[in-house]
Amino acid sequence: KFKARIKRANIRGDKTLENFDFDFNPKINRAQIQELASCRFIKEKSPVLMVGPTGTGKSHIAQALSHCAIRQGIDVLWLSQTKLLGELQAARAAGRYEKKFAEFAKISLLIIDDFGLRPIRSPQDEDFHDLISQRYENASTIVTSNLDFNEWGEAFPNRLLAAATLDRLRHNAHRVIINGPSFRGGHDDKLSKETKGKNST
Repeated sequence: KFKARIKRANIRGDKTLENFDFDFNPKINRAQIQELASCRFIKEKSPVLMVGPTGTGKSHIAQALSHCAIRQGIDVLWLSQTKLLGELQAARAAGRYEKKFAEFAKISLLIIDDFGLRPIRSPQDEDFHDLISQRYENASTIVTSNLDFNEWGEAFPNRLLAAATLDRLRHNAHRVIINGPSFRGGHDDKLSKETKGKNST
């Protein structure tokens, strides 16, 4: 049953908190992440907004929190912003919009990864607003982004709609700021140094 939930959630099996290298980036608020791992925010139906530069571990942590939720029997779905809006658009073209929208709206924990990586076009901004509005105080949403919080409004073509959407997302939200080096480049540098050290001995 656990494996089936992992597959439905669209997350990787190895992206857990146990496999996350907190020592690599000591700036990450480990206590805050551990508190979120209790999944109390899901019971409270509160959002989690996670920002930080590329490669600092946002997606890994978001998926790790998904693992914690699944272990408690909570249904989860992970999608990038592009994938989410693309599926809604395709569903509208096929006459299945209401069914697909309901699927996204009712899931207990929805993770929207890479928010703002690509601009949201019209009518995608309306779809995104409607989804966030439907989930507001009804279900928890995790959003990860490379943008600073004050830049999120720039992802929308309609600033009024942006304000209404973000107001719902920010209300009672847990804000997680992840700064530090990139795991991708950082671990490569670390391995390179270790290799050089071995070659010199």
